[in-house]
Amino acid sequence: MQAKNYWADTLKSALPIGESFDILAREILIGNKQATMFYVDGLVNAQQMTIVMTYLLQIDTHNGDNTTDSMKFIQINLPFLNAVTESKVENTLKSIFSGLIAVAIEGLNEVIIIDSRFYPNRGIEEPAKEKSLRGAKDGFTEAFMTNIALIRRRIRDPKLIFKPHVIGNSTKTDVSLVYLKGKADEALVQKISDKLNAISIDALSIGDQTIAEHIVKDPHQKSFMGWLNPFPKVRYTQRPDVAAAHITEGKLAIIVDTSPTVILLPTGIFDFLQDVDDYYFPAITGNYFRLLRTINFIGIMFLTPLYLMFAQDYLPVYDALKFFIPRGDFAISLFWQFILLEFAIDGLKLASLNTPDSLGMSLSVIGALILGQFSVSSGWFIPQTILCMAVVALASFTQPSMELGYAIKFMRIFILIGIQLGAFAGGTSMAMSIFGDNAISICAIIGAAAATIIDFIAVAATKTIMGTSYLYPLFPLNGNSLRHLLFRTKD
Repeated sequence: MQAKNYWADTLKSALPIGESFDILAREILIGNKQATMFYVDGLVNAQQMTIVMTYLLQIDTHNGDNTTDSMKFIQINLPFLNAVTESKVENTLKSIFSGLIAVAIEGLNEVIIIDSRFYPNRGIEEPAKEKSLRGAKDGFTEAFMTNIALIRRRIRDPKLIFKPHVIGNSTKTDVSLVYLKGKADEALVQKISDKLNAISIDALSIGDQTIAEHIVKDPHQKSFMGWLNPFPKVRYTQRPDVAAAHITEGKLAIIVDTSPTVILLPTGIFDFLQDVDDYYFPAITGNYFRLLRTINFIGIMFLTPLYLMFAQDYLPVYDALKFFIPRGDFAISLFWQFILLEFAIDGLKLASLNTPDSLGMSLSVIGALILGQFSVSSGWFIPQTILCMAVVALASFTQPSMELGYAIKFMRIFILIGIQLGAFAGGTSMAMSIFGDNAISICAIIGAAAATIIDFIAVAATKTIMGTSYLYPLFPLNGNSLRHLLFRTKD
């Protein structure tokens, strides 16, 4: 037989009351019955807490004595509050640590859970990384329900489903799989849902990235090969309008509590060529933006390798471009200049992330004047290589995905290494005997071509989460879908 107030005693023994000052147990009298309210200070809305206390203390003795069913108690005495019953201790504890109030009343068969949560939250200002010239200026925050409301506000359809999951043995983080029923692939919904349920970790501290890594993990692929592949298989966004647009197209989104970033999937390489401003401007302007982004996508991959080929006389140079080609010896070879500048630019990016706003201008001055000017004066670098890398660094910001930007960077470095290895092989006696005086140039071209082919094979071999080609709709070819991805269309 249960104790007089079984639930109050059980929760008091399960919670660190008295050890952790923010976990509170408030003893009150409801009618003639003893009751205990359990909640976490700081996660409860103070105004709603007052309303809850008012309703509970106004319950008359008759209703308090004769009601033993928790649901009936709610129907009679708490009709204006968002309240449910709970019969499992584990779920009750999760509710308390999520900011809800658990009320254990003497004689009732279940705990009453009242929603009065309040999370510390920042405003829904526009994301710094995904600014738009026109259109909405709101963005996701770290609040789970706020992010859900931002999407529901844009898609007012009963077929919009938010499927709940809880991940992390300690953190018990709320995660929601979002899709539009009837448009999303049901097999993919089930597959992603199963993968979310299969995640078994103690803490989900780095929420979105941890979930993305578990989702894209292919059990049939060796872990080393999966780690080596730099191409992103999910897209991240902090814009509700972008997330809503992808969901209405039949894609899935994953919302993680405490993270302002929403995961979008499945994703192919052409999805990264689209940006929100393409659709907030007329079609011709949107197409211009997308064309510029595509050209930059190709340019940042081949600019420095092509310049290295021209500067080292591996390829013939047009007379109009000879002014840009350096002559003479350098303290550091052009290949190593480009490699060092690749690292230097990433180092400056990391430094800018950790620099206080008040010192941001100082960092820009140091990077532009001191490092740039004196590295040229000292003979370590030449102005042409610095200019090429500056163009590459600026052009990389024209597409929204940092993950894809680094994948392109690795492809570009691999081509540079292919050129250098080819030139080294061309200097051997064997290559000289085969190709003659042009052995170095020919082998450098072969090295560049081989590295480029390997890069594109790696892209072609990459599969999306659905197991389809990463290059779809280019391969296999689907002309209509490819047209929609490459061009901003009205239909």
